[in-house]
Amino acid sequence: MSVSVDTGPRLGPRQGPVPWVAMYHSVGDCSDDPYRITVTPERLDEQLGRLRRRGLKGVSMTELLAARARGEGRALVGLTFDDGYADFVDHALPVLRRHDCGATLFVLPGRLGGDNAWDPFGPRRPLLTAEGIRYAAEAGVEIGSHGLTHVDLTKADDEVLNAETAESRAVLSELIGAPVDGFCYPFGTVDRRVIDAVRAAGYTYACAIDPGPLTSPHALPRVHVGQNDTAVRLYLKHRLHWLRRRPVAGLR
Repeated sequence: MSVSVDTGPRLGPRQGPVPWVAMYHSVGDCSDDPYRITVTPERLDEQLGRLRRRGLKGVSMTELLAARARGEGRALVGLTFDDGYADFVDHALPVLRRHDCGATLFVLPGRLGGDNAWDPFGPRRPLLTAEGIRYAAEAGVEIGSHGLTHVDLTKADDEVLNAETAESRAVLSELIGAPVDGFCYPFGTVDRRVIDAVRAAGYTYACAIDPGPLTSPHALPRVHVGQNDTAVRLYLKHRLHWLRRRPVAGLR
């Protein structure tokens, strides 16, 4: 005799805990760092070493999300580097290799070889050239878009928003000769209109900072990691992340 089981009403997409994603920027001299965006290579080495000793491994966002889609990846953390600073190749990449870690580098194809002109205070930091971005990609680093020029997209008109999302993806894809799947919101500012534009541009995921109720695969929260994050602070940031962040629909 067969038994019919009432499974109740259909639910929306399955929800899972939000992945832990570290947000880095520059790796180099942090003696003049008013925005606290820089870690020294020695501090990065210490932080990644601590993660590895705890059984965790840093990977790119695409690798992390693919593992999560398979119901795996709980021992993986995302490593992201914003803005595409030139010091990534010289200082961050060797440390990542030392610890067998991957990463995603979010770059600005409209400022190739330029600097962080959007920061009114602090030192000018050079950005990667086209050759530097290609070098990082060939070294196995995932390349994502940070927009064309680093503007607050929530204040952009439709033309600028399209250029910063869709056009930046096209330019980067041509530059590295591969699809660009990830986007990162400049300044972390995001609203529904901007998320819709990023999704329409063809990105499979996007990183924010603290998107709150907008949290989704196209608005993933991240944890700022800086020079002051010692082993204890990093441990607490990792542990408290699961308590502070809401589940994400579509992730296991």
